[in-house]
Amino acid sequence: MAKELKELTSREENYSQWYNDLVLKAGLAEYSAVRGSMVIKPYGYAIWEKMQRALDDMFKETGHVNAYFPLFIPKSFFSREAKHVEGFAKECAVVTHYRLMNDGQGGVTVDPDAKLEEELVVRPTSETIIWNTYKGWIQSYRDLPILCNQWANVVRWEMRTRLFLRTAEFLWQEGHTAHETRQEAEEETLRMVNVYRDFAEGWMGVPVVVGHKSESERFAGAEDTLTIEALMQDGKALQSGTSHFLGQNFAKAFDVQFANREGKLQYVWATSWGVSTRLMGALIMAHSDNNGLVLPPKLAPIQVVLVPIYKGAEEHATVCGRLHEIADSLKQKGISVKVDDRDNVRSGFKFAEYELKGVPVRLALGPRDMASGTIELARRDTLSKEVVPQEGLADRIEALMDEIQRNIFAKALSFRESMTTVVDDYGEFKRLLDEKGGFLLAHWDGTPETEEAIKTETKATIRCIPLDAPYEEGKCIYTGKPSNRRVIFARSY
Repeated sequence: MAKELKELTSREENYSQWYNDLVLKAGLAEYSAVRGSMVIKPYGYAIWEKMQRALDDMFKETGHVNAYFPLFIPKSFFSREAKHVEGFAKECAVVTHYRLMNDGQGGVTVDPDAKLEEELVVRPTSETIIWNTYKGWIQSYRDLPILCNQWANVVRWEMRTRLFLRTAEFLWQEGHTAHETRQEAEEETLRMVNVYRDFAEGWMGVPVVVGHKSESERFAGAEDTLTIEALMQDGKALQSGTSHFLGQNFAKAFDVQFANREGKLQYVWATSWGVSTRLMGALIMAHSDNNGLVLPPKLAPIQVVLVPIYKGAEEHATVCGRLHEIADSLKQKGISVKVDDRDNVRSGFKFAEYELKGVPVRLALGPRDMASGTIELARRDTLSKEVVPQEGLADRIEALMDEIQRNIFAKALSFRESMTTVVDDYGEFKRLLDEKGGFLLAHWDGTPETEEAIKTETKATIRCIPLDAPYEEGKCIYTGKPSNRRVIFARSY
């Protein structure tokens, strides 16, 4: 483990390599035999499960229920909503046959006689199959609203991939709701992006900006897209969750009408919203350091690890016995703990291992500590150590979990604030992108032509038009045309 830590590339030397090293060496994920796909390893999946559980509870608190829809979608469904098919056509994996046959040489080949009558698209997103289904569920306003979510995998055939951030197959949740009125659907869109904000900030410790996507950055087929945008430690933005107001586009494409309260037929109003295992990438990049992961306690699979310091089998047994007693007292507080009582691994290796894995608190106990009634406590977020009394330890650590959670968020928020710059000169805009990065607050004339020109010249995009952006008169940073509020530009993942 010490050797692995020495091989961890530093953030300052090569941020991209540091990230990849960390994902692999901390045991979160690894590359698979399928190009562009990944294996999520048990430790990484344990973090995702905690994310999933928290989000699922939040969805259910807002009235949503879980369902499941098919992985395969008839190709013809994508032709019904023009912007949707245009947005996803280049990323779709298509199933054309349903059987293999012996090739006569000890291998297999596709059976040419097993061609599908209609080709099937492997789910890149589920609007089309779900709205085709909703047509059978909705006849009257009494059938509304429908508030469904599904946890699923999706496939988008990415050419350039990076573990968690962009893979050909990834895990996510996608909510799909149907409403009686436009107002209800717009309220749902806002409600769910705020759920994502609360999760990102309250659970992940990642501060985010909530705002509207520009027209060119909207979800394909949406009338409006709301987003949460986070800033990573290399000064690049990461879109971390989106909520879409779909208007009546999909209802019209699949002829989903209902009898309203006056008995007249009307098309349904729709939303969709989702977050994915990309959140794992955000969690890693927002907090971690050159020693490894830094995990907020709410999402750490192991919140406290207990390590014995000993010489010989007798001391090992005695110290571990006391550590298990301490562990039981912590478990009663709802804290997840691990006593690492391996006797074939040195304590220094264990310290390095749990530092790499981002365990929030490490407790080390030896014979001298037992005699004095103390224990060594190390915090992962600050890398600080102190000797504390064993008496009252469970209460101390329970409070410490909240303190570490707050500290991790505060540190990330302070960093974002230091990396947010108001800029009015285009030359300064380009210089800041190259030398500092971060969020640049600048005026924009509202046209896709200007947005595309800036993107072409600088690789920076409009991350969002913040919901709380104040109205102020100004001039577009690129064209000098009038603008009434600033938007956030950044380079992004």
